[in-house]
Amino acid sequence: MTENVENLILEHLRHIRRRVDEIAEDMKDVKQRLHILEDGQTITRREVLLNEETSSRQQISIDRILNRLERVERRLDIINE
Repeated sequence: MTENVENLILEHLRHIRRRVDEIAEDMKDVKQRLHILEDGQTITRREVLLNEETSSRQQISIDRILNRLERVERRLDIINE
């Protein structure tokens, strides 16, 4: 009887060990996929910041052009108010 109980316990422990190994393997996959997602998110953030920087530069250029245009209009006395 004791031997049967010990065998049953060992069988359960082997099953538990197998499942833990499977879960550990799954976690490796999940960690890899998470790492890939984090890298993608970092790239996306960089692109957004670069786009914002480009937009800011363009707006500054537009503002300068508008200022120059206003000065030219004033000098030519052709301002439409």
